[in-house]
Amino acid sequence: MKYRRLGTSDLEVSEISLGSWLTYGVRVEAEAARACLDRAFELGINFIDTANIYGRGAAETFLGEALAGRARDSYILATKLFFPMTDTDQGLSAAQIEKQLDASLKRLRTDHVDLYQCHRYDDETPLEETMAALTRAVESGKARYIGFSEWPADKIEAAIEMTDVARFVSSQPQYSLLWRAPEQEVIPLCAASGISQIVWSPLAQGVLTGKYRPGAPPPDNSRATSEEMGGWIGMWLQPPVLEAVRKLKPLAAQAGLSLPQFALAWVLREPNVASAIIGASRPAQIEENAAASGAAVDPALFAEAERIVALG
Repeated sequence: MKYRRLGTSDLEVSEISLGSWLTYGVRVEAEAARACLDRAFELGINFIDTANIYGRGAAETFLGEALAGRARDSYILATKLFFPMTDTDQGLSAAQIEKQLDASLKRLRTDHVDLYQCHRYDDETPLEETMAALTRAVESGKARYIGFSEWPADKIEAAIEMTDVARFVSSQPQYSLLWRAPEQEVIPLCAASGISQIVWSPLAQGVLTGKYRPGAPPPDNSRATSEEMGGWIGMWLQPPVLEAVRKLKPLAAQAGLSLPQFALAWVLREPNVASAIIGASRPAQIEENAAASGAAVDPALFAEAERIVALG
């Protein structure tokens, strides 16, 4: 496993990190989830990403229990806030940041998180209030560093230009061979400002594993067949997309990689990406994905992959 510095922080995060969206504490049984977590650590993954909204606290509660026996300085822990936890608890107000951070720490059974992230931008709260509250969270020691997820470029720039506040060190966008929107504004802006990307959905909800074939029904027990997990995948299950993904397999083979490894290596080719977040319900998935770290791929193969996807 290779490691990269997270923005201007002193955190060295594994190139592949383990996420808990739609999985731990929700759909994956605790025993299987623990097996995934154990295998991740064995393979050198040191970065665990979660959020208070995942299972309305269930993912954090699971991680708090599963990590309880591990030395706190042996892993890097990140969580987020923004989405509604109750009818009245949501957003990035000062009161919510203080309340939700304390609640997350209690569920995670720790006195601090290494990275506290704003899960989305809050148009209802002045940015000055949000940044001041995040700064207090850092000064209190409850959060070592702060980040954001899916903020628009103008809001990122406004936060960067503020003085006397804690500095963002990470951005968490959706980014993959099938979704390259961050390249337009977010990545250049962040790269110039000492902010790294922590990428979610680098395998496009599993579509870039090649498990979904054109003209065939989704495999049993896949994300696409899950009522809880399938709501986000429909945009990728279109025949032209699946056909394009099918054409990527020979390129991955030429690189000596599986298709998921090739897709993850493509994401990691971007220097501003510090880590790609994977989800897993079985240890074998983590083993395969972790092997993408450090993979050396001919840039010509990546260029051909981009051409195929663009045509698809």
